[in-house]
Amino acid sequence: MASILDEYEDSQNIRQSSQQHSRLSSANIGLTHSGFVNVRLEEEKPIFNKQRIDFTPPERINHLAVCNNQLCMSLGKDTLLRIDLAKPDQLNQTELGRKEDSKVYKLFLDPTGSHLLISLNTSECLYLNRNTQKVRSLSRWRGHLIESVGWNKLLGNETSTGPILVGTSQGIIFEAEISANEGSLFNTNPDQYFRQVHSLEEDGRPAPVCCLEIERSPENKYFIIATTRKRLFQFVGKVAEGSEQQGLSTIFSQNQDLLPSFQEFPANMGYSEITFYTAKLRNFPKAFAWMMGNGVLYGQLDYVRPDSLLSDVQVWEYTPDIDISQNKPISIVLTQFHFLLLLHNRIKAICTLNGQVVYEDVFPDKFGPLKRMIKDPIGGMVWIYTERAVFRYHIQRESRDVWQMYMSMNKFDLAKEYCRDRPECMDMVLAKEAEYCFQNKRYLESAKCYALTQNYFEEIALKFIEAKQEEALKEFLLKKLNNLKQSERTQITLLVTWLTELYLNRLGQLESDDNTLIFQETRDEFRQFLSSSKHRDCLFNNRGTIYDLLASHGNVDDMVYFSVVMQDYERVISHYCQHDNFSAALDVLAKHCDEKLFYKFSPVLMQHIPKNVVNAWIQMGKRLDPKKLIPALMNYSQMGSTQQINETIRYMEFCVYELNVTEEAIHNYLLSLYAKYKPDSLLQYLRQAGTHPSEIHYDLKYALRLCAEHGFLQACVLVYRIMELHEEAVDLALQVDVDLAKSCADLPEDDEEMRKKLWLKIARHVVQEEKDVKKAMNCLSSCNLLKIEDILPFFPDFVTIDHFKEAICSSLEEYNKHIEELKQEMEEATESAKRIREDIQEMRNKYGVVDSQEKCAACDFPLLNRPFYLFLCGHMFHNDCLFQEVTPHLSAFKQNRLEELQKKLAATTQSSKSRHRPTQKEEGDTASLGKGVGATSREQIVSDIDDIVASECVYCGELMIKSIDKPFIDPQKFEQDKSSWL
Repeated sequence: MASILDEYEDSQNIRQSSQQHSRLSSANIGLTHSGFVNVRLEEEKPIFNKQRIDFTPPERINHLAVCNNQLCMSLGKDTLLRIDLAKPDQLNQTELGRKEDSKVYKLFLDPTGSHLLISLNTSECLYLNRNTQKVRSLSRWRGHLIESVGWNKLLGNETSTGPILVGTSQGIIFEAEISANEGSLFNTNPDQYFRQVHSLEEDGRPAPVCCLEIERSPENKYFIIATTRKRLFQFVGKVAEGSEQQGLSTIFSQNQDLLPSFQEFPANMGYSEITFYTAKLRNFPKAFAWMMGNGVLYGQLDYVRPDSLLSDVQVWEYTPDIDISQNKPISIVLTQFHFLLLLHNRIKAICTLNGQVVYEDVFPDKFGPLKRMIKDPIGGMVWIYTERAVFRYHIQRESRDVWQMYMSMNKFDLAKEYCRDRPECMDMVLAKEAEYCFQNKRYLESAKCYALTQNYFEEIALKFIEAKQEEALKEFLLKKLNNLKQSERTQITLLVTWLTELYLNRLGQLESDDNTLIFQETRDEFRQFLSSSKHRDCLFNNRGTIYDLLASHGNVDDMVYFSVVMQDYERVISHYCQHDNFSAALDVLAKHCDEKLFYKFSPVLMQHIPKNVVNAWIQMGKRLDPKKLIPALMNYSQMGSTQQINETIRYMEFCVYELNVTEEAIHNYLLSLYAKYKPDSLLQYLRQAGTHPSEIHYDLKYALRLCAEHGFLQACVLVYRIMELHEEAVDLALQVDVDLAKSCADLPEDDEEMRKKLWLKIARHVVQEEKDVKKAMNCLSSCNLLKIEDILPFFPDFVTIDHFKEAICSSLEEYNKHIEELKQEMEEATESAKRIREDIQEMRNKYGVVDSQEKCAACDFPLLNRPFYLFLCGHMFHNDCLFQEVTPHLSAFKQNRLEELQKKLAATTQSSKSRHRPTQKEEGDTASLGKGVGATSREQIVSDIDDIVASECVYCGELMIKSIDKPFIDPQKFEQDKSSWL
């Protein structure tokens, strides 16, 4: 048997496809009024696409049920075929084993696809689970012809159906539960219980229960819908939380006191069928359709209503070609926007929005009459079968034309909801909505919609102008402006300028009407428009035009606001200065902190509000360059008031003392201000500025000239001291105060000759000018460089020696004391020399003992094998080992000297070996010569080498201390040593 999913196109579908293709090729292609090109680049697939399953049943098909990708069909007399559509090649065939006279009446498959109920015409019912092959009889159900089953979607699972409802042909509703688990030893039946809960009647007689449906609302309220041939019953009730497993009988008992809610229609075709639509992302059905005698009753399901689940109910009456006496509809299926009616040889699709037949498909007679149509509530697929064939409908993009229907019904929000991904359709909906609102004089809403369309801009604008709706025109322009791209600069400029003019006209009109509230609201809206960040570039590039428009309307306040938004603070400050509002100008300056504007407007502001200006400068701190403010300050310090001068000095002091400005011009200007207006602060500034030329930031020559012009001698002395002109400082200080001159005379500490010269000047001044011997003696005591004999020539001849007696005595005492100190130093030097000679003599007699087992501290080999050195610290080295250790640490000069000495030593050794052995006489002469000359030279060389190499232990001496900062590995050989370790 071929796969059930091997599909092929039916001949009728091929014919319809070719007709659609021919219509497509002749379609007109052009530019619509909305500006969208209406071109279909490929054939649009139909909503309802029929496919015949490549399946030839071995016997005629009696009944078929599909749910959750599980398909069950009854074939022939006693065969049941089950197919898992996920594995279509794995067919499962089961024999029912029924009696010869019994036939399958109906098949019922639960939502999980696990439980199959087989109703027989002999009032029996069989049960088959998906996981078993054994057909089991439901003994408690015997004697009832099952017409309908209401499955429990909440509690049903693969092993148990949970409480379900069963409707019979006698109008009785039973509650039952079936379990797939094997029963006990005494009870092997799958049916757990089977009890009657209600009965339905029509015209006083029992009526078959055609359909049953159980639904539960989010608020845990249960709705049970039951239909007979011409009645639709509703049972509403609540089940206590946690007691759902106990059954649904309580819902019917809650409705016994009242008549059950039902709807009845007069016509009767012997049966009815109800179907529901559930969206994929929802757990509850949202719409229903009931096929009965008078037509199809359809509407929405409202779970909020307390008494009825049905809302927005409508009746679609059967078309004239449907005669319930001869050509009755067989089945009905509900989709999102259509319900499908199955007739004996065709299928019709009716749109639930407008009741129009939108699709009709005729089935060929070769497959026999159509038997039934089923929809898989889980998969959403629609199945139709005859005795010899099975068809399947794919429903694709069902909502693609819904927007047109909603648009024709003036339900524009819904229309836009279903064409969001189709801009050409959205444009048509918006245009229709805009026109509808305009005709109903809802101009603002119309403007908002028109702005989103692609209709001609000029046509819409003229439309609002002719209707004298400036507010709507403004709204249209605003929306249009927000929808433009940044690259559309010309359009943006046009709209911005036009909107500015409209706002200004409106503001002028409201101001003349004294409508304060609306005027303020409009002004706020206008200012928000001017400060819009989205159109900032356009406003900035065309700010000249905007200024002209604002000026033409005399709108000064908004012009100032716009200047601030454009950061054109120069215009704002100029405006305030022209209107003598200097405080406001300074506020703008202080708020936006633009240095260039401070430099430009500070002169004007300093003239009127100097204190506030200086406060603003101080607040700006280092962001302002004080040097650029000096011209304005100098101008007003020369011709301004006392307040301006004081504020100038205050800012200069802030720059010097707080900002630590080092500009010479600033310090010179502050000096000039001090000299002219605050002489008391001049000397304090000079003292605080420093005493060394490197610390001084003002011009010393300028300061000296300034102080001399104003007669500030003490300040001049201070400047002379800084300039290290000590003689001039002392000469000038003697005109002020002798003590000041003394402090100046001690300044050249390193030049005793100069200090003595300066003190002699002070002494001469005291003796000759003041003629005060006592002061002269004080000078002598103040400076240790002066002696009594240095100042004696300054005194007149008539002065007696009594005035100098004490000075002479003290001088002699000092000389005597100095002689004693020299004697003491000589004795100490003699004693030190004596101790040094004794230490040298003692060192000559010192010796060390070397054991035969001793090893070299460097190479760790026996020491006595080669010449060696022994140090007082105990370290012992071979001669060559010590050379290797010491040489790298020597300076370049010592290394060169060591090489020279080694060459000389080698030369003397070689010469002594190369001599011929002399005769006895010669031998004596040679010995005496070697002893006298060669030996002395060689010993001197060895001594010099020892002085360089063995002056101290290489491990304990100064060389080791100096090498503490040297790396253990030579940096030039580091990479080589590193690679050797790897």
